[in-house]
Amino acid sequence: MANYTLTYSEAAPGWVSFYSYYPDWMIGMNNYFYTFSGGNLFRHNVNETRNNFYGTQSTSTLQSVFNVSPLENKLFKTIALKGDSPWAVTLQTDIQVSGFISANFFEKKEGTFFAFVRNDTVGQLNLRSVNGIGRSSQVVGGNVIKFPLTISIGSIISIGDLFYFLLAPNFTGDPLLGGQVTAITVDLPNGVNQITINTTISGTTPIAVQDAYFLYIKNSIAESHGVLGHYCVFNLENTDTEKIELFTVESDVMKSFP
Repeated sequence: MANYTLTYSEAAPGWVSFYSYYPDWMIGMNNYFYTFSGGNLFRHNVNETRNNFYGTQSTSTLQSVFNVSPLENKLFKTIALKGDSPWAVTLQTDIQVSGFISANFFEKKEGTFFAFVRNDTVGQLNLRSVNGIGRSSQVVGGNVIKFPLTISIGSIISIGDLFYFLLAPNFTGDPLLGGQVTAITVDLPNGVNQITINTTISGTTPIAVQDAYFLYIKNSIAESHGVLGHYCVFNLENTDTEKIELFTVESDVMKSFP
């Protein structure tokens, strides 16, 4: 279990911050703050490299919650940061635990860093981005899935989506990852209605039957439905080593209608 140093602010007033250093002793003298660790003396607030204590580099982290209209189920779609640097973001609700935004996803618009919430859909198969197709008629070479001409593959599926399947005859249990969509070929007059997938990506399972039930999940980078829940806990992390400021964290939120 990690140890931290908790600090109190008389201006707040309250306990406002945790620091990653854990000294043996601390003292203030001549307007400087000193700590002792491992028999060594350190003077704080004189190092230009932020978050570097006792020669160990750490990161800045912040946790808070969006809790407007707590009785309503909502979609948290975006994150907007007012400050001078983007932060990496992870989001968790009472329903989903898979929302994230990498720091390099943010774009600066009118002085605000803006990005939409991505979703790690692995293990989150009850999301709105999951769509079913139907039972296949034939699986060729393990990566070409043919469907009856009466089944509509639809126009929502795109190259890059993740392709999952359930095994016959009961089609129960957790869907298995078959691969990632690389081609969609629909030519019904000539009897072609099929999807080609890349089965070499990590986590795939060979399709062992000809008549599995197939479904797909939208690529979270190309399309996001946000995270769904009554509230949203967000965690920010910043790896900058110079002084930065963060003023507000905002989110575009819409009510969910099942």
